[in-house]
Amino acid sequence: MTLSKIPLIPSINFSKIRLDIRSCRSKLVQWRRQFHIQPELGFQEQATGAFITQTLTKIGIPHQTGIAKTGIVATITSPYPGPILAIRSDIDALPIQEENEVSYRSQNSGVMHACGHDGHTAIALGTADYLWHHRHNFKGTVKIIFQPAEESPGGAKLMIEEGVLKNPDVDAIIGLHLWNNFPLGTVGVSSGPLMAAVECFRLNIFGKGGHGAMPDQTVDSVVVSAQIVSALQTIVSRNVNPLDSAVITVGELHAGTGLNIIADKAKMSGTVRYFNPNLKGYFGQRIEEIVVGICQTFGATYELDYWWLYPPVINDEKMADLVLSVAMDVMETPARIISSCQTMGGEDISFFLQEIPGCYFFLGSSNQNKGFTYPHHHPRFDFDETALLIGVEIFVRVVEKFCQ
Repeated sequence: MTLSKIPLIPSINFSKIRLDIRSCRSKLVQWRRQFHIQPELGFQEQATGAFITQTLTKIGIPHQTGIAKTGIVATITSPYPGPILAIRSDIDALPIQEENEVSYRSQNSGVMHACGHDGHTAIALGTADYLWHHRHNFKGTVKIIFQPAEESPGGAKLMIEEGVLKNPDVDAIIGLHLWNNFPLGTVGVSSGPLMAAVECFRLNIFGKGGHGAMPDQTVDSVVVSAQIVSALQTIVSRNVNPLDSAVITVGELHAGTGLNIIADKAKMSGTVRYFNPNLKGYFGQRIEEIVVGICQTFGATYELDYWWLYPPVINDEKMADLVLSVAMDVMETPARIISSCQTMGGEDISFFLQEIPGCYFFLGSSNQNKGFTYPHHHPRFDFDETALLIGVEIFVRVVEKFCQ
């Protein structure tokens, strides 16, 4: 299972990556692989946090620990007064058993960095290291945020509630996602909605079981569920403005114990995605209206659990333009900049972007020649570590442009 239609890797002019950053390649790779070997789930990132803290202490960078349980914030202050910029990275892993046969394979059974967060953390550390030793190159302060639990249940909101954007107050924020949908040597950046809001639901259908040959004596929970699954798709196709992108996916459906037994209970779960923040609250209401109607029609009952997880990721136009200008400088040609990069994937950096202007962007990390073509959340996911250098260079240049 590999990604298709990934363009070939453009040639990369490494002279655009400053020598001081290129010389850190082995250190960045070492850090990334250390994180990969010891992946941890959300709010359990004890070893990850200890390594980050140890590294920051060794460099000499002031930092706070224990924010949002396992989060860390490093603060780098220039000798000159100026604006406050935050750089956010996520540090958690996924409940996936790794299938890669590599020297840095996960040593924690059933847990894997299958989404590039190990790379994000290494890039953030590398950026902190460089900025600390070049504090005279910018004005103001840079906060490096190492955030727990992006995958679930979400650590960004908790970090904000615990004051991560205060003392000093942050003016803007940036972040990146290593992206195997794009080849190494490309950057995806755009203003406005970039990633979707995330909402989730679980639904239990209660009917009346019986013999498969005597359906008239039953209320078939499978038939009820099938009607609901089909009807849910009409919400997007018939209730949502065609110019507003949205997705309703039923990812689980379980019912029955035998081929000749009509199931008395069925359960399903799924997710809802959309870009338009004005649609918040609509889907949960409409889903329940459909479930109520179908259950009444067939004589079934139900239990619905619906919850809102993350808002959409919406980039500020000025911050996106800043990142775009830096990416153009590093990548050199418009051919390496991908502006059509929206995805229905979700990300809780959206909570930060609701509070302050910012830009979240994608950094191409696939490489067909090296076999780095598996998608995110796949047990064989991996990426070209050359992207680590590009990530640090872009972050540093954004700091130098914003904090001037």
